[in-house]
Amino acid sequence: MRTFRVGGAVRDALLGLPVQDQDWVVVGATPEQMIAAGYLPVGRDFPVFLHPETREEYALARTERKTGRGYHGFAFHAAPEVTLEQDLGRRDLTINAIAQAGDGALIDPHGGQRDLRARVLRHVTEAFREDPVRILRVARFAARFTDFEVAPETLQLMREMVEDGEADHLVPERVWQELARGLMEARPSRMFEVLRACGALARVLPEVDRLWGVPQRADYHPEVDTGVHNMMVLDMSARLDAPLQVRFACLTHDLGKGTTPAEMLPKHIGHEQRSARLLQTVCNRLRVPNDCRELADVVAREHGNIHRSGEFGAAAIVRLLERCDAFRKPQRFELALLACECDARGRLGLQEQPYPQRPRLLAALSLAQSVATKTIAAQAMQEQASGPKIAELIQQARIGAVDAGLEIASQSMPSKNDPQEMP
Repeated sequence: MRTFRVGGAVRDALLGLPVQDQDWVVVGATPEQMIAAGYLPVGRDFPVFLHPETREEYALARTERKTGRGYHGFAFHAAPEVTLEQDLGRRDLTINAIAQAGDGALIDPHGGQRDLRARVLRHVTEAFREDPVRILRVARFAARFTDFEVAPETLQLMREMVEDGEADHLVPERVWQELARGLMEARPSRMFEVLRACGALARVLPEVDRLWGVPQRADYHPEVDTGVHNMMVLDMSARLDAPLQVRFACLTHDLGKGTTPAEMLPKHIGHEQRSARLLQTVCNRLRVPNDCRELADVVAREHGNIHRSGEFGAAAIVRLLERCDAFRKPQRFELALLACECDARGRLGLQEQPYPQRPRLLAALSLAQSVATKTIAAQAMQEQASGPKIAELIQQARIGAVDAGLEIASQSMPSKNDPQEMP
């Protein structure tokens, strides 16, 4: 029984990057031998075990055979006679098909070290075409390793897979898993560039794919193209180290612009509500987690109003806070403002522009939260006021607090230079 470190741990160590997780391949062993040695079996589809002390994953060397469409259409064979080279041959990219022995020696039958030096993402063998998830993985690696290029022959193979319908059999959970990981990479726009280049984006996220080629008003969007803007917003979210919920909201905030009638271009009147409806379709199809879904909905519906809030009075601001459910979910509202800042700064030549709407609305929320709502409700109930009347009294008190606080703040500012409209 021989054990080798494989995959991302070897790749990242060779690149001089921190090694997060280590995976191991065991050659010449049976499941019974692994269990007898104290390893805990966890694999459902093929034999994978947890080390009794480190809890790292150890998989028996295996081969695989295509039996049907999609991610689950495989038969796996794990046995003592399966060699390390056979196991490495079934992996996706050459840079992920390098193994390291216990003495530090590298086993690299497919030129992974060469491609690391050349900064190339290249498939290992023609077996790549059998697993459509690998299309998403290549795109995700392009977002992580921003100075790597996809090998032309690999990109062509991915195109052929899409044309053959393999991408149509992707499991929603795996699409979301890879999408979420790609969104959190250093330059998430590259994931979508690669998916567009091979045609897969039109299959897995047609709502995003149709944004390219749609014009916008150049006075608000110097980059003009909606798809280009969307990717700039996404990369700005990475630059500002935003969490996943914000990055997903950035990706989906303008979906409605892809359905604007041609006669209404380059204006996009009403795109916010269309975006919100399309967002629900995407979330239902990909089974997007609720925290991402809910934040993206707020941003899709209200980002235009948040951009214009510099010209709002206290009453309009309080109504905006209510629509965003900011009083019950202030942390989510803060994330919505961060997404809107990404939207404002994700524009050609405007990347360094300040976004005063964000601190102004946070200050307004703080002022409105200072209102003693329980006291107002108790007094109103003593006067036998109805529920709607109590809600109205609370709203008026919040408007008064915001109005007074913002007036004091405006007096201390030398000038007003908030950007106003920013559709």
